[in-house]
Amino acid sequence: MEQHFELIIVGGGPIGLACALAAQKAGLEYCILEKGCLVNSLFNYPSNMTFFSTSEKIEIGGIPFVSNNIKPTRPEALEYYRRVATSNKVNIHLQEKVTAIDRTGDHYSVTTAKSVYTTNNIIIATGFYDIPVKLDIPGEDLPKLTHYYKEPHFYAMQRVLVVGANNSAVDAALETWRKGAEVTMVVRESEIGHRVKYWVRPDIENRIKEGSIKAYFLSHLRVVREKEVDIETPEGPLTIPNDYVIAMTGYQPDFKFLQNIGIRLSDDELRQPVYDPLTMETNMPGIYLAGVICGGMNTHVWFIENSRVHADQIIDAILQKKGVAS
Repeated sequence: MEQHFELIIVGGGPIGLACALAAQKAGLEYCILEKGCLVNSLFNYPSNMTFFSTSEKIEIGGIPFVSNNIKPTRPEALEYYRRVATSNKVNIHLQEKVTAIDRTGDHYSVTTAKSVYTTNNIIIATGFYDIPVKLDIPGEDLPKLTHYYKEPHFYAMQRVLVVGANNSAVDAALETWRKGAEVTMVVRESEIGHRVKYWVRPDIENRIKEGSIKAYFLSHLRVVREKEVDIETPEGPLTIPNDYVIAMTGYQPDFKFLQNIGIRLSDDELRQPVYDPLTMETNMPGIYLAGVICGGMNTHVWFIENSRVHADQIIDAILQKKGVAS
């Protein structure tokens, strides 16, 4: 049996929750559909992660986020968003993946693995964390290589290669080294990334300088094998022994999902979805974008702290269409 809502929000992350709170405040009948757990991407972040933003900058719905330190940790964020969802009785269906969105007359049909819904308005707030940017090299499919890093203990006393030089790569390199791993970094640029957290940068630079962590700059990983890897360096090709590869090469939105809905993407390498920056409405009437997905491949433009405003923009646009003052 079909269920109808005025608004369906696809994605139960911080921005999806912010949209739900704004919809709730406006009196709109809504539902969040989330394919995983509550704030699924944050759950899958490294266990010891500390946010770059301060706690007040990742608050949603005007609900205070109090953390032990100025910059909150992953566990604190998980608890905050859980309490926001439960205390506000947010209508969210977890572990329910959206498989299709189809236009039917003046409304949309949203199909999931469990049910079918109809709605007049949809917010896509699915983030970008699910699909890693692949290296496209031989051996990338070996079990020893991962594009996700959770915690360091597994890598204790192992030979670990970390690909990348931004926050996730630097955290993986430092944490595994501190647990006794022999760590090598492969960095395609000439230095550690400019976006690395300012309190972490001196740590990684000093570990590299003293030789505790070996780093090959202006270099590329070329081949992964069971017990070794091939690296292309400015001095020529190099083969080193290796047990595990942590490839922190970044992630990308599900472009196929967007295109299947009918949302246009830019023709350049950024593949940015087309939307109105004032209302966040896409070329598909009644379908809006919120959060980091708005940047396409440029995943470092939108964060929780600067995309929280998308929630109010979208709800205001929906109310205006209904002829209701926001």
